[in-house]
Amino acid sequence: MVSEGKKAPNIKLTDADGVLVELSKLKGSPVVVYFYPKDDTSGCTKEALDFSSQISEFDGAGAIVLGISPDSEKSHKKFTEKHDLNLRLLADTDKKAADAYEVWVEKSMYGRKYMGVERSTFLIDKTGKLARVWRKVKVPGHVAEVLAAVKNLAG
Repeated sequence: MVSEGKKAPNIKLTDADGVLVELSKLKGSPVVVYFYPKDDTSGCTKEALDFSSQISEFDGAGAIVLGISPDSEKSHKKFTEKHDLNLRLLADTDKKAADAYEVWVEKSMYGRKYMGVERSTFLIDKTGKLARVWRKVKVPGHVAEVLAAVKNLAG
């Protein structure tokens, strides 16, 4: 079970530029990992814009912010450029990271069941442990809450 106080599952994914990012190599800095369902959809765009608009605050607290969805590097690149985002989006096309963080779940819309990403955010402390976990995230006000937790963690 992925929960607060446990070691964060390591992930190795590429960003929109094809650069490999390995979570375990980011120890020493707090890391915010947010999973979202799909590039360029209304809620996901709002969440990405919210994180992007506060990125200097996260940087100031020494935190790294990574967004992850099952979309491809190419999709992330297009999404980033279209909305002028200044954060790293990682491609989890095989959904291994989503599985590791237990966010690849059965969802239901209009009575139809399907598999998808449950919008979730994980705050990982400098030692690689999960400091905070937010599941079934509602976008409005979420980034402010995450930022407050990062600042609290930084002391």
